[in-house]
Amino acid sequence: MIRSWLYVPGDRPDRITKALAGPADAVIIDLEDAVAAATKDDARRGVLDALGDGATAFVRINAPGTPAGEADIKALASHAPAGVRVPKCEDPGELRRVANALGVPVYPVLESALGVENALVIATAHPLVAGISLGEADLAADLRVTGGDALTWPRSRVVVAARAAGLPSPVQSVWTAVRDLDGLRASTEAGRRAGFFGRSLIHPAQIRVVHEVCAPDPAETAWARELLSSAGSSAWIDHNGQFVDAAIVARARWVLSLAEAEEKEGQHS
Repeated sequence: MIRSWLYVPGDRPDRITKALAGPADAVIIDLEDAVAAATKDDARRGVLDALGDGATAFVRINAPGTPAGEADIKALASHAPAGVRVPKCEDPGELRRVANALGVPVYPVLESALGVENALVIATAHPLVAGISLGEADLAADLRVTGGDALTWPRSRVVVAARAAGLPSPVQSVWTAVRDLDGLRASTEAGRRAGFFGRSLIHPAQIRVVHEVCAPDPAETAWARELLSSAGSSAWIDHNGQFVDAAIVARARWVLSLAEAEEKEGQHS
């Protein structure tokens, strides 16, 4: 399970190399916001060079329908990244076009009121949709709101849409105060409680905090193992007097899958 999604500018090959060798679970080579208009071509070449060298990386393209976005799609059609983040996503038909053109997992980012309203139809637009998330800075601007609480409903909306579509829990949007690691931790902990898992990052210093927050709780892992080892056929009362049904069992299995993924990661590091 991917905990950290680190953005790196496509026009900085030195940073791409460093990010790919670093501790992030996933690297997103960015062709959009992190790249100035004058260096889009350089960034596109940087992506193709990295992919041509065998890098396993995701790519955030520019918005489909824009000249830069169309150039990105054309360039990537012959180079298969691990997946593509599609920004400013509002139209499921446009998302299907991108998925069909590239043939790799697509990750629509909802950054407007219309995108949020269309969350479920976007999440189910194509079999290659592998996850949905919010772009909170653009969304807040479109909604004309300030402050984290103002985005509580859109966050819940994308969590519900993702799970209704059978997708993984959404990845949290970036934390832009790079030096505020305490704020990052508190925000990521709140996100986990609200149904998110993992986070988009803009600096390597943020990786450790996100990994720590995403780590399985030992007590909860022990509970999951114990419950599954004594699972009944349908519903039962456990030794603590708590009612257990299929929903509780599903939760326990998810908790245990996180713990097993963490153990595997530790073995490979």
